[in-house]
Amino acid sequence: MATKEDATLIETKESFVAENPVHLDDILEKLGAFGRHQVVTMCLLSLVYATNSMYNINYVFAVEDVQYRCKIPSCEANASFSVSWLNSSYPDLGEDVKQCQRYSLLDDQCAGFNTSRQETCTDWVYEVPHSFVAEFNLACQDWKPTLVGTAHSFGNMLGLLLQGQISDRFGRKTAAVFAGTMGAVLGLAKSFSTSFWCYVALEGLEAAIGDALSPMFMLSIEIVEKKKAVLFQMILLNCYTSGLIIMPFIAWAVPYWRNFLRVIYAPTLIILTYSFFLDESIRWLFSKGKRKEAIRLIERAAKRNDVKIDKVVLETLKNIDEETKNDLQHKSLLLKTFRSRIMVQRFLVCILYWFTITLINYGMMVSSVFIGGNKYLNFSLLMVMDIFSNIFYWLALSKYKRKTTLIFSFIVGGIFCVCQPFVPKSYAWVGLVLYMAFEMLATFSSNIVYIYTSELFPTYTRNSVHALCSAIGRIGSLIGPQTPLMISYWHHLPALLFGVTSLLCGGLTLLMPETAHTELPNTVREAEHIGRPAHERRPTMPEMHSLTQDKIV
Repeated sequence: MATKEDATLIETKESFVAENPVHLDDILEKLGAFGRHQVVTMCLLSLVYATNSMYNINYVFAVEDVQYRCKIPSCEANASFSVSWLNSSYPDLGEDVKQCQRYSLLDDQCAGFNTSRQETCTDWVYEVPHSFVAEFNLACQDWKPTLVGTAHSFGNMLGLLLQGQISDRFGRKTAAVFAGTMGAVLGLAKSFSTSFWCYVALEGLEAAIGDALSPMFMLSIEIVEKKKAVLFQMILLNCYTSGLIIMPFIAWAVPYWRNFLRVIYAPTLIILTYSFFLDESIRWLFSKGKRKEAIRLIERAAKRNDVKIDKVVLETLKNIDEETKNDLQHKSLLLKTFRSRIMVQRFLVCILYWFTITLINYGMMVSSVFIGGNKYLNFSLLMVMDIFSNIFYWLALSKYKRKTTLIFSFIVGGIFCVCQPFVPKSYAWVGLVLYMAFEMLATFSSNIVYIYTSELFPTYTRNSVHALCSAIGRIGSLIGPQTPLMISYWHHLPALLFGVTSLLCGGLTLLMPETAHTELPNTVREAEHIGRPAHERRPTMPEMHSLTQDKIV
């Protein structure tokens, strides 16, 4: 039976909590980061991360580069690509045979060739008869296969703008389920393409409306408390990398490009069922003023994790304030965000971040094509390096702040890359070590930029601004695949370009605020105040508990 003193203590506690409302990060901390609720959600997200990495780069294997030679009906004893008269039909074909012209025949018996007369080929025999290039007859049109990758990057640029708006307006879950389902449908549709241009159109459309990674990423960082978001994200990043490691082996086991696409896209049809199993972001619900629905999700998560949350604390959870209400009534929240000079300055720096990381990552990925040996193993081994970068990313951000590690990765990586061209040829192995070290630091920088950008802007436009930075920065992904063309001017020009842009990003980061140990901002004003001294920030849950005990005593 409760005594009068107990009742007084309870009343005092309720009074204090009412005067000092609990913040969402405090509730997320009590729910934990790896309870049953979070683990189930992580498993659902892992499928999207693993398959999305395949979708972004599958054209490397689907649109396989193959050799071809001119077809001469009177000389074709069989359908074999290798024939004894190939080198006689045209000079200097080289090891990589891509024949567009040939000498004229001396007679119809294929006895020899007239070296003084040339003809343009109109029909070809392909080394791999059922390859993408062969089925769409793309011989002597080398620009067409590369157009597939360009169409994907361009579609992805446009799609990020769309996905960000859908995610911020209708919810992370809605955007992710829609994009994931459409990605699977359009990916499977690509495998049934009857023409090259149909394939290119579907490739661009899939990238535009079928990329679920952006809303899923936002959901992943908003589901747990701020200080555990990096660990949670590191695990999912390794799922993303695992997809890149597995994909070459799928392409190796299923060489026919149509079947290869069906194998990697079919599993994501299950994302449609996420409508029933995946919960919306609690943080997004609060940012939209949907308090009751958010509290129901908190109670459900607490029950799953076998965690007890004081109802008094839950009921006094800080509700949407007047500033946020006024912001939500604004016709364009994105315009509201960009009316802030501070937000615009951060936005411009973040665009440079994204341009640099996409330029470097795509440029270096294209460079891996020139490595001799088995292309499937080479690609997988290169992607394995990203696992170490992901782990390094978690360890570094667990001990050091965002800004410090980002400056380190950009500056040191930039120095490595700028120095690499000037390493003497007699020490070529040193240049290779510097290049590989830069590759790891580039992946490390990418991981930090992804989460750092999301922490700089308010919740109600977080996904929109994050997607906008990524979309504009994707210009780097369009330029990256073209960097080998720079080699004709100077062999080390691509490395110098990568290094200079990386150093520039490191310098500009000195002007950016620190986001570690600060709550994700809900409004523009809160976002502008990021980086203020610790004594100006709100008290944490343990501090509030201590204050409560002191006041009760």
